[in-house]
Amino acid sequence: MKSKFSNNWKRSIQPRKQVKYKANAPIHIKRKFISATIDKSLRKKYGRRSIEIRKGDEVKVMRGKFKRKSGKVGLVDIKYSRIQIDGLQKTKRGGEKLETWFNTSNVKIIALNETDQRRLKSIKKVEVKKEIKSKEKKNGSLKEK
Repeated sequence: MKSKFSNNWKRSIQPRKQVKYKANAPIHIKRKFISATIDKSLRKKYGRRSIEIRKGDEVKVMRGKFKRKSGKVGLVDIKYSRIQIDGLQKTKRGGEKLETWFNTSNVKIIALNETDQRRLKSIKKVEVKKEIKSKEKKNGSLKEK
């Protein structure tokens, strides 16, 4: 992995190469890194384990100081792969409040922002493809017998 960023690079066991790949990736690829697991009810509905986080999604914090707290995503920072949740703030000694940044691996999506129709269509396309594959497997197993 000599070049700054390569689309052909697949994987490495070495953490330094993994970090380099993530750090030097262009924004359209970094966007995919900002995904989080989804609630069980949403898993059944969409047939997926994780979805990219967007502004307006409702999330629940699973790790850290704000564990079990939930709120809407206010900001998504693609460059540094982090998010801000409305209402969750740290308090400094002087009483000043600061917005807190969260890593997407530490949150779970409870509800999706359904105003973005393009996003919902792309999620449903994956769902339809999985249904077709499962039907083909069932039909294929019957024909073989």
